[in-house]
Amino acid sequence: MIIAIPVEDNEVEICPSFGRTPLFYFYDTETKTGEFVENEAMNAPGGAGIKAAQTVIDAKAEVVLVPRCGENAAKVLEAAGVKLYESVGLSIEDNIQAFLEQKLNIVTDIHPGFHGANRGK
Repeated sequence: MIIAIPVEDNEVEICPSFGRTPLFYFYDTETKTGEFVENEAMNAPGGAGIKAAQTVIDAKAEVVLVPRCGENAAKVLEAAGVKLYESVGLSIEDNIQAFLEQKLNIVTDIHPGFHGANRGK
């Protein structure tokens, strides 16, 4: 199973923004390896969440660990069968472990999104 996590530039902390995250960390639970992939949607003038969702889908992720998500991205992910789980704290490693131990809840913070506003750093 591939787990996707939006992460900050420092590659250690989870980013609070799904669509505008600088990087995604993709972790493979079978090989126990991960890789960082640049989020090309980060500076998009609009539709960043949808474009970021497509990056996750293209990576064949089945799960996203995130503090919250915009409704458009959530709809795209849901349509592709990707599950959203609410991250806890900022550590990538701790969140992967919590997910594997089934300690994370389904995301309930689905917000309307920023629709066209560039919220990049």
